[in-house]
Formats: sequence, C-alpha cells, structure tokens
Amino acid sequence: MLVMIVSFFGPAVSMCRLGIYLGRSIFVMKLLRSGQGVSIMSQWDLQALEAFNAVVQTGGIGKAARSLERPKATLSRQVRALEQSLGVRLFDRDNRMLTPTAEGQLLYERTIAVLHDLAEARQLLLDGNVHPRGPLRVSAPVLLSHIFLGRLSARFTARYPDVRLEITAEDRTVDPVEEGYDVVIRVNPAPDTELVGRCFGRDESLVLAPPGWERPPVGEAEPVPIDAVVNSTLPLAPVWRCVDAAGVLIIEARPKLRLSSLLMMRDAVREGAGIAQLPLSLTYEDLEAGRLVNWGRVSDRPVELWVLHHSRRLASLKIAAFIDFICEAFPNRALVGLRE
Repeated sequence: MLVMIVSFFGPAVSMCRLGIYLGRSIFVMKLLRSGQGVSIMSQWDLQALEAFNAVVQTGGIGKAARSLERPKATLSRQVRALEQSLGVRLFDRDNRMLTPTAEGQLLYERTIAVLHDLAEARQLLLDGNVHPRGPLRVSAPVLLSHIFLGRLSARFTARYPDVRLEITAEDRTVDPVEEGYDVVIRVNPAPDTELVGRCFGRDESLVLAPPGWERPPVGEAEPVPIDAVVNSTLPLAPVWRCVDAAGVLIIEARPKLRLSSLLMMRDAVREGAGIAQLPLSLTYEDLEAGRLVNWGRVSDRPVELWVLHHSRRLASLKIAAFIDFICEAFPNRALVGLRE
C-alpha cells in the first residue's frame, strides 16, 4: 500500500512529511474498503482509480484521457485491469459512451471524494502550504444567506484569502456528493449517517400578528379561527399552539395568503394580512420597533441550524476552517445580535 501512495505523491514528498499526512488521514484509509472488507488501497493502483473516475465523469475514454492528459490506450488498459482485479464489469459499453454498471456506480461513489482529498493533500505537501486554500462550495438556506452570510463570507475570505468561497442560497435539500458541495447548512436536519457536523445556531418560531391585533384569551375549549399567512413550501398545519406567560393559545389558522418566502410573509403580516409563524432572527427588529406583535412561542417547533459535510470526506483544512468560523460567529448559538 505504501508503495502505491508514494507513487501517487511523487518523489518530491519526503517520507517524513508523508508520515505526517498518513497520521492525519488514517480514517480515510479505513473508509476505502470494498464490500468484502478488502482494502482498496492495498489492491489497486491509485492512477487506475483516477482513470476510472474520470471515465465515469466524462462518459468516455477519449474525454477522460484529454482531461487527465494521458494516452487513451493507457486509460483503457488501467480500467480493464481494475475490472479484472475486482472480477466485475464496471461499465456497460456501447459505440458512443461508457455507462457505469451498478457495481461501477458504487465504486465511484465510494472513491471520488477520497481521491479528491488525496489530490488536495498531495498539492498541500508539494507546496509546503498548511493554510486553507482552493475552492469551497457551500449550500445554505435562503433566509440565513440573506441575513448573515453576506457579511460572514466577506470576513471569512479576508481571513483566508487563498480560499475561493462560493455560497449558493437555496431552500431545497441538495446531495453534497452528487452536486459537488463541500459544506451544507441545514435547518433541523434529519438524522443522516452520510453527514457530520456541528450545531452553530438556535432560533425560535413565533406566532406574530400585525400591530393592533389583540391576542385572544387563553382557555377556549375550541381553537380560535384567525386569518393567517402561511408558508406555501410546507405542509399546512391547521391548528397552531403558541405559549406565552398567560398560557397556551390554540389557533385554527385560516389561510388568507400562501407565500413561499419568509420575507414576503413578514411584510404581509406587517401590512395586516393576518398572523404567521416566523423566526425570531428575522423579526426581532420589527418586534422592538412595534411593527409586529408577539403572541407567543411555537412550543413544538424548536429550530436548530447545522453546518455539515459528508462523512466519507476528510474534513480538509478549508472545510474545517469554514465550520470553525461559522461556529465562532455565533458563540452562544444565538442568531439574534450577531457580533458586528
């Protein structure tokens, strides 16, 4: 195995520095295992794996050869040798392109991220660079991006000028491996063995009303029907429960407006369209200024924000730096009152 790794990194990397890298990355090796528990690194040439992954990404030997700047014959030979060593067919072959078989797709998914990590480590060692560097792609919720991430991204790149940060604001659940994201930020993420990370922020969901709307008395036997502005991207919950010092208020939300943006919902409530469930981080300035009225906290909707990366990926310097930076920006996990 060591011979193959040295071949991949090249003679310019000293054995001492290579040992440091292996010590930091030993769990990557543990992840590189086949279904039979045989170490991939001890059985296959890393260049063959690199050739295989390039063919999957480009769909053909010719395109892969151009991307890797290797002869087509070499790539073809490496892929066939890989298939022979595994005893399985990795591609369905036709005249125009190569399509990975189920076994080929599994191998690709299990090795592409690790090859990326090894290539990055190789470049760091050759450059003698121990600072975060390179492209970093992040997917984050729209509201969080609009409120916080403009300022924070500028501060992050000022601290780490060699990192090329790209943040995409979107509310859909992306696949970080398939779509090429290094980091994803999610609200109340479902348990996922593929993602690991840290909770960096907590928020509260409040039932807010326009100024002048009086909160109904608690203790009513039936839910109180009230016009509501609802989020069209979420399943409608017709009964809301909110809590304040006076007690629990049960509301029958009658949708008057369905809007897909929390910013639109906030503005509609300020204009008197109805009540809405909105996060404190978005509305605390409106509450302080009297533009909205708080009827209580939604007790069954705790809000947590997590910064995550794929569990199969070694947390590279740039990923670790970004996660630490985000957590540092919210030292008490409070989204309200972000430090200027």
